[in-house]
Amino acid sequence: MLATKLSRPLLKFSVKALNFKNPGDGFRPVQRFCFPLLSPCGTRSYASEVDQIGSRAVLITGCDSGFGFALAKHLHTKGFIVYAGCLQKDKGDGGSKDLDNMNSDRMRTVQLNVCDSKEVDRAVEHVNSSLEDPEKGLWGLVNNAGISTFGEVEFTSMDTYMEVAEVNLWGTVRTTKAFLPLIRRSKGRVVNISSMMGRMGSPARSPYCITKFGVEAFSDCLRYEMQPQGVMVSIVEPGNFIAATNLYSPERIKAIADKMWDELPEIVRKDYGRKYFDEQVSKMETYCNSGSTDTSPVIESVAHALTSTTPYTRYHPMDYYWWLRMQIMTHMPAAISDRLYVY
Repeated sequence: MLATKLSRPLLKFSVKALNFKNPGDGFRPVQRFCFPLLSPCGTRSYASEVDQIGSRAVLITGCDSGFGFALAKHLHTKGFIVYAGCLQKDKGDGGSKDLDNMNSDRMRTVQLNVCDSKEVDRAVEHVNSSLEDPEKGLWGLVNNAGISTFGEVEFTSMDTYMEVAEVNLWGTVRTTKAFLPLIRRSKGRVVNISSMMGRMGSPARSPYCITKFGVEAFSDCLRYEMQPQGVMVSIVEPGNFIAATNLYSPERIKAIADKMWDELPEIVRKDYGRKYFDEQVSKMETYCNSGSTDTSPVIESVAHALTSTTPYTRYHPMDYYWWLRMQIMTHMPAAISDRLYVY
């Protein structure tokens, strides 16, 4: 009933104006928009916040750059004790150096590769031993670490599928399982960074979509299980923030494409041809500088999930094009959404 009521006004939007098949060329006068009661842009009202934020500790994965780095600094300014998990800390590279240079006893960088069970266990031991009162536990865990790639199914190797899944999905599961005892003690929060691609598929993005769909399912199951324990689980589903996160660069796309072509079976090369392959790569190159450059909607969503007394199950920090597209693809018959966005 609610979906029907919402879909009617949404369908009054001009399909031509929104340019459904190619958002990069569409007319997009605003980057963030909200319905009166629904806020896909990620801005939430802080009606009531948890108390004693200054005594609460949060661990964030993937703080070398992007969302994780910005989030670590933001939560620090709000008064949290921040454990910033960084993949490159042992090399002195990436965001760990800048975070360490803050010289704050509330900003604590941790070497953390979410694919390495031993490193995850060491991180748990480090956090547990450095908490002022371990019996009160860890207030928050933000599973942010992730990687991405592109390529049609026949162009993507099994090694690539497994590499992306190892970080995005199994890394999330592994880290969550390891830190849950500390989270349960505090009756705290788990916030998993998913994606709009965890709600809808996209051509040439199957490795990423598979993992984010998995994160969505894992998060839902965890939320059901943790509710009796007093632990709240939220999912943040960012839209297109490629320009802000440097997820892809022309150099990275070229490197991925060259490796992909070199590893293709001969029959696939012959059937598709280099021209078709290069055309698909060119489409990805057009997305290099696409999306919003302002990560604040994502950061504000995570902060709300950690500080609100009544956090939301799902947050949708994205501009109106992607919010509308996600609603149509998840609520309307596939025959319609496929025609609008895929075929």
